[in-house]
Amino acid sequence: MATAEKPQYKVIGTRPIRHDGVDKVTGRAQYGADVRLSGMLYASMLRSPHAHAKITKLDTSKAEALPGVRVLDGRWRGRGGGGRRR
Repeated sequence: MATAEKPQYKVIGTRPIRHDGVDKVTGRAQYGADVRLSGMLYASMLRSPHAHAKITKLDTSKAEALPGVRVLDGRWRGRGGGGRRR
C-alpha cells in the first residue's frame, strides 16, 4: 500500500501576518466609532418592552423638549406600527 504525498501549501497551516496588530494592541488604531465629525448626529431608539404589541399612540413631547434633539421619526403614525411588514 503506497502512501500519498502531502501537497505543499503556502497559506494553509500558517499564521497570518497581522499588519494592524500592533496598532490594535496599543490603542492607536482608528475604528468607525472613534471618528468625530463636526455637525455629526447620533441616533437612539427606544424599543417596546412588549413583544408583538401594537403601538397606537406615542407622546414624543418630552423628547422633543430635550436640548440637542433634532429629528423624531414619525413614520409609524397612521400605519398601526412600524417594524416588520406582514
